[in-house]
Amino acid sequence: MKLGLGLYRHMLNRDNYAFAVQAGCTHVIAHLVDYFKGGESNPTNNQPTGGKDGVWGIAGDPQHLWTVEELSRLRAEVEASGLQLEAIENLDPAHWHDILLDGQLRSAHIENVKTIIRRMGAAGIPILGYNFSLAGVCGRVRGPFARGGALSVGLDGPVDTPIPNGMVWNMIYDQQAPTGTLPSISHEELWRRLEAFLNEVLPVAEEAGVTLAAHPDDPPLPTMRQQPRLVYQPQMYQRLIEVNPSPRNRLEFCLGTLSEMSGGDIYSTVDQYSRQNRLAYVHFRNVRGKVPRYSETFIDDGDVDMLRILSILDRNGFAGVLIPDHTPQMTCAAPWHAGMAHTLGFMRAALMSIENGKRLSGASTPP
Repeated sequence: MKLGLGLYRHMLNRDNYAFAVQAGCTHVIAHLVDYFKGGESNPTNNQPTGGKDGVWGIAGDPQHLWTVEELSRLRAEVEASGLQLEAIENLDPAHWHDILLDGQLRSAHIENVKTIIRRMGAAGIPILGYNFSLAGVCGRVRGPFARGGALSVGLDGPVDTPIPNGMVWNMIYDQQAPTGTLPSISHEELWRRLEAFLNEVLPVAEEAGVTLAAHPDDPPLPTMRQQPRLVYQPQMYQRLIEVNPSPRNRLEFCLGTLSEMSGGDIYSTVDQYSRQNRLAYVHFRNVRGKVPRYSETFIDDGDVDMLRILSILDRNGFAGVLIPDHTPQMTCAAPWHAGMAHTLGFMRAALMSIENGKRLSGASTPP
């Protein structure tokens, strides 16, 4: 297993690459969507939160897709710092909102995604993470929820505020949209849209050598903001896999979200999907509680035995990248960096312990 760090667009710079290397990372997961553009609810020194039903920001330029040149330049900058660029996480709503909404621009947006996948393949970036969701990440509350009063996020009940027209996946894609709200759809309709999306873009992903990695719904409730959720119980990931058997159809495996789900057992869930070799990369996060009320904790202080999780992943031969995902902010001049450093230190020590245990027992690392 490999240790990585997820960086938001404004954090993709030499200083943060150096921080990642110093903390023992070998890989980077990059967010190219600017979640903070024009939003009022997101702290730029932490993960995007948006409040319970706030706007993350304004979506990007619908006419500008990420080019091979800028993707290759990003990869070169990351590699020049001694790291590898493992994935781009999330598509800009400006480029694919009508795939989610099944709108008039759907065909053009399918071509957008195909173009992005081809360009990622040409730039040598192997994974595209995505979240097939209308409401996106919503309902978050911030407070001193973690050990010692560290600032963290959580959920304090469902959110039923409807989504305004011109907005999807937390972001405004049309600032001139008419007043009104997005009509509710059924769960089966959302699954139909996902299946059609995968059937059209996965052949391109196979040709380009790019894996699509699906994130579960966070928060994992059946509905949020009067819209259905796709993967809000562990077994629903199996349905997503079976929708299309392509080896490029894999999972952006968020342990925090899976732990928040009301059903299932996190250890058997990790075992089930890692045995199938369906994990593209792993969000390594601990929580306390389950929907509809939970909070994110320090990595060593939640409900989940994270060492046991690593043991299961290792036993099943998972050799991909783990990233800290979110962490509580620590009380100091650099709260995000300190929280990340704490989690990365835990993860690096745990991974070293696993490797040392194999060496002492004479066991070999799975291929």
